[in-house]
Amino acid sequence: MINYEEELKKFHPSMDVNEAEDAIYSRDFTDVTDILKEMIKEEKKNRRQGKGIG
Repeated sequence: MINYEEELKKFHPSMDVNEAEDAIYSRDFTDVTDILKEMIKEEKKNRRQGKGIG
């Protein structure tokens, strides 16, 4: 039979998983909200300057 307590004592998280997690969380991804904010900002700027769309 498997002794789960002994197996849990042997468990160590994979270094690759920890490194991948750090890389993922430390990246600054542009999402749809960021794109929409930038588009609105540009549109407001263009309207103030008298430029329409197109």
